[in-house]
Amino acid sequence: MKVLVTGSAGHLGEALVRSLRAAGKETVGLDIAASPFTNVVGSITDRTAVRRCMAGASAVFHAATLHKPHVATHSRQDFVNTNVSGTLTLLEEAKAAGVASFVYTSTTSVFGDALVPPPGAPAAWITEETVPVPKNIYGVTKAAAEDLCQLFHRNHGLACIVLRTSRFFPEEDDNKALREGYADANAKANEFLFRRGDLEDMVSAHLLAAARAPDIGFGRYIVSATTPFLPDDVPELRRDAAAVVRRRVPGSEAEYARRGWRMFPTIDRVYVNAKARQDLGWEPQYDFAALLRSLKNDEEPGSPLARLIGSKGYHAESFVEGPYPIA
Repeated sequence: MKVLVTGSAGHLGEALVRSLRAAGKETVGLDIAASPFTNVVGSITDRTAVRRCMAGASAVFHAATLHKPHVATHSRQDFVNTNVSGTLTLLEEAKAAGVASFVYTSTTSVFGDALVPPPGAPAAWITEETVPVPKNIYGVTKAAAEDLCQLFHRNHGLACIVLRTSRFFPEEDDNKALREGYADANAKANEFLFRRGDLEDMVSAHLLAAARAPDIGFGRYIVSATTPFLPDDVPELRRDAAAVVRRRVPGSEAEYARRGWRMFPTIDRVYVNAKARQDLGWEPQYDFAALLRSLKNDEEPGSPLARLIGSKGYHAESFVEGPYPIA
């Protein structure tokens, strides 16, 4: 079985190529950047390159994208060209090539302003039923690409699964106040409670999505670490997140105290992965409880795959004020 992975030089793309090759799958990596995991250096907007890579493929993992970190460094038209037109090219060529499964890597950023409740309101309980309200060109173009996937399933029978991934990158946060107020490992540990996942779990979700796509047809799924929180927790999460964590994850407070770490005072949203676990049979291994076990044993948290791939950054240049410029 031949598999095409777009964005093969990126975090997720490399992880997918590594995992597929390890499983003995013939894998073609397509990216604008050369890498040991990129077979063809080219753009997803180049139909000739896409057609060549697509020939004989039974599955496509479409991870190539312009990300939020590119909003200030790339034009809105660049986002449309890559995230919308590039996805359209891939879908058209996948249909023509008779691809059995098309898995599109989207983002929880499509929810946009729906993630931030007004002052005094409970935390947002984010499921697939939450209506997206994109707040920048990144979110708009990712949402549009999702709809293209749905269109190609409905009109052409192409089996498409959309995975709305939460944070899984190791780079430091773009929020200056967060960077200055919390150690990076502390902030990322906190996020595993409600808005982060491990790269290895992201890969397993993608592989399951490809396997289940022909039976499902079309679906959108949130892919994030399993939260320990329950819907009844959302009012208190907004007022006193630490109290909820103490109740739901006994023992976490002592380990945090040992390290001099702090819980966020408030949590404004919770990503819920129940539908992905149910429909895809996905069993994420790296949640806050797993992270806590590693910390207690003085082990480095996270998967071997995530540690192997490490940090890549998003730009060739560095910036004084943070990991990338904010628009």
